[in-house]
Amino acid sequence: MARGPKKHLKRLNAPRHWNLGKMGGVWAPKPSAGPHKQRECLPVAIILRERLKYALTGKECQQICME
Repeated sequence: MARGPKKHLKRLNAPRHWNLGKMGGVWAPKPSAGPHKQRECLPVAIILRERLKYALTGKECQQICME
């Protein structure tokens, strides 16, 4: 019995428009949608890591956002 919202998201359960590979690992970054729908938002980590190829890890994505 979990308490509160889930904080993890598996790659296979991620929305298809994120274009994540099936074999790229187990987990995907969980978006914090705010007032918008969870399925329609796109995490910044996906943009920086997968699309723009600026970072290799989630930690590098956080460092880029903090600059």
